[in-house]
Amino acid sequence: MSGHGGDLADAVALVSGDKTTGANEWLDLSTGIAPLSYPVPEIPEETWSRLPGRRDTDVLLGAACTIYRAPGTDHVVAGPGSQAIIERLPDLFSARSIAIVAPTYGGHGAAWKRAGHRVREVATLHDAEAGEITVLVNPNNPDGRTVSRDALERASEERQRAGGWLIIDEAFGDTQPELGMADLCRSHNVIVLRSLGKFFGLAGLRLGFAIAPAPVAMKLRSALGDWPVSGPAIAIGTECLRDKIWQDRQRAGLTASAQRLDAALREASLPVSGGTTLFRLVDTPDASGLFADLLNHRIYVRRFDYNPDWLRIGIPGRTAEFERLAAALQLFRA
Repeated sequence: MSGHGGDLADAVALVSGDKTTGANEWLDLSTGIAPLSYPVPEIPEETWSRLPGRRDTDVLLGAACTIYRAPGTDHVVAGPGSQAIIERLPDLFSARSIAIVAPTYGGHGAAWKRAGHRVREVATLHDAEAGEITVLVNPNNPDGRTVSRDALERASEERQRAGGWLIIDEAFGDTQPELGMADLCRSHNVIVLRSLGKFFGLAGLRLGFAIAPAPVAMKLRSALGDWPVSGPAIAIGTECLRDKIWQDRQRAGLTASAQRLDAALREASLPVSGGTTLFRLVDTPDASGLFADLLNHRIYVRRFDYNPDWLRIGIPGRTAEFERLAAALQLFRA
């Protein structure tokens, strides 16, 4: 198993090793990726045949700078997905203590451990020491927990004085842009991570960003090497970051869809215990049985080794998908 959602080969393997089931037979709700993605625009043919140019990259960084309210393009680094940035960040720091506000996305702890850092989990931001590197996902995956701007500003000031760092993974931040903290990267020891895979539904594009103090951004840019982002990703990413009308429409649509999923879960006596408008978290002692039953209906949701009572359910995209999930939930409760 991959340890993440989104790979239907894992789901197929769990159904009695059935390798004949095609991907089109499955309803994949195992990720927090928006079910309806940004409509990919036509891009010039030469984008595929030439190396990404500096000017095109600068335009992309400018679009990211605007939407994320970053201090300037010298603070913004583009990479082939936020996961690639997560993997390289630990190498920029000498070995030290890392506090990860958990439970959360497991990729952070794994990356810091591989780089030789001492990693510990803490329950809240308040439990982390100011001199440590603190990693926080906001909004959090998988429970949707959020930390306010005021609390993050106070934490960043404490770390600035103590020589610590605050790394904020805002992979799901486009659903709640008011929580964005990229503006602090000008004067504080703060690094913010952003992703185009979730809200924009473009996970296959592999495009993400880090916003950091300029010296750290320069080191990260060097670590990623030349041409870390493809020309097509630069072109498509620039378009979707600039399209505020689509972004507003996407937020409204996701909110309505999340409310519809909530209603289906309530009808099945499965109250929502957390989440964002890209996924819902269900906490139930029936989680194992429900997971297996949904698999039999070719519906794949996310389970967690560290909490067997949790299931994360992504947002269906179309009416037929909502109806399919709702019917399966009702049959489980029947």
